[in-house]
Amino acid sequence: MLVFIAVLTIASTWVALPGSSWDIGGFREDHPFRQGLDLQGGLQVLMEAKPADGGSVDSGTLNGTRDTLERRVNALGVSEPLIQTRGSNQIVVELPGIDDIDQAISVLQQTAQLEVIDPGEYTLSAGNVVQTDLSVQRDAAATPEASTPIATPATPAVTPTAEAGVVGPVVSEPTPTAVPTTAASDAPVFTTIFTGADLKDAYATTDQTGQWVVAFELNSDAAGDFYDYTSTHIGKQIAFVLDGVVISAPVLQNAISSQGQIDGMTAQEAQDLALQLKSGSLGVPLQVVSSRTVGPSLGQDSIDKSVLAGVIGLAAVALFMIVYYRVPGVLSVLALLIYTAVTVALYKLIPVTLTLPGIAGFILSIGMAVDANVLIFARLKEELRAGKPLAQAIEAGFSHAWPSIRDSNISTMITCAILYWFGQFTGATIITGFAITLFVGVAVSLFTAITVTRTFLRTLVDVGLIRNRWLLGLDRAEMQHAAAAGD
Repeated sequence: MLVFIAVLTIASTWVALPGSSWDIGGFREDHPFRQGLDLQGGLQVLMEAKPADGGSVDSGTLNGTRDTLERRVNALGVSEPLIQTRGSNQIVVELPGIDDIDQAISVLQQTAQLEVIDPGEYTLSAGNVVQTDLSVQRDAAATPEASTPIATPATPAVTPTAEAGVVGPVVSEPTPTAVPTTAASDAPVFTTIFTGADLKDAYATTDQTGQWVVAFELNSDAAGDFYDYTSTHIGKQIAFVLDGVVISAPVLQNAISSQGQIDGMTAQEAQDLALQLKSGSLGVPLQVVSSRTVGPSLGQDSIDKSVLAGVIGLAAVALFMIVYYRVPGVLSVLALLIYTAVTVALYKLIPVTLTLPGIAGFILSIGMAVDANVLIFARLKEELRAGKPLAQAIEAGFSHAWPSIRDSNISTMITCAILYWFGQFTGATIITGFAITLFVGVAVSLFTAITVTRTFLRTLVDVGLIRNRWLLGLDRAEMQHAAAAGD
């Protein structure tokens, strides 16, 4: 066990050290500290869905809108954004390190635009960025890459189906089509067949063979025009485009009027695509309820003060433990240093996004880690006063203190789980960050208090380095009482 603790300490310290020096295969570089919005600065926006008809927003639509926002944020190049729903009609967006705040809010507020386009002579696949005649008319913000459709890979990914009324997967092996990539003016502009306003519903389901498909339904006004188009383009490709990005590009297998389906996907892919289609069809406008910006200098100042608070707290706890419990106190401080290394390493490996409340949870868990040692050493002194031999007193002290330590820490971990759930439901990242760091800290403290400290004490007693009971925290009167009890 002592060897295991030594190896764990060295490995955890190596992972926990800041910077990327002494790296092995880029491992430490691939596992940096993840800093939250309040530490590295950025933008937090609370947005509320406001349907045009004044109605309510169902959970599926809200989740689909969140996914749309996530794609837009990824296009902004933001590192590690946080986008989650809050309540029944709100979405919280956190963009760490964002520079152009006005542009970010403008992009977030754009209504999702779903279009079904005719690829014409080009071959499209999911993920291609395109521009359409409607997007040009809307004078959407076009970027240089917004017009470079990429040819579909030569090998089809799925097996075609022959089901009536189905929009199937690409089954042929089309020759890659050369497209201009030099300037937006040279890029193709694709014709829009219908838009999300014409889509009545979309949902994931299974067909007669048990395969997952996405069924969609058009409103009556668009059904006739879509039937006319599909009946003359059987065997050709169409593409579903959301906010200028191709999300599905199947081949028409039959003419479609008001209802159709897209096949050739897994359950998760079908559910994701249904949400994308539905959120694009409804186009729920989003209103900014509140926004908050944090400067990077304020975040760095918060980190510096948090580190200083942690060092002061750790030093105060260490001084108390050493003065009051002597050798066990020294061992508890060593265990506490190991605890710190293991916990910080876990923050990098899980990974945990560190926020100011998260750092507070970590510092609080340091005190809770020492609390377990206090219980153990108090029971150890009781066993020593009763005159028991050192080895027997150590084992009895740990075993008698364990039920109290177990129950108190489990209660704290249950509270952390409740706080985490509440934070996820309300979108309050302050609560979730505190809950995660405190939970990890309490879990690691159980290991260091029960296993590490006990191993250290056993080792010192076995090698004969502890013979005087004063070193274990007893004063002169207590040692006399222990000697009398032993006799």
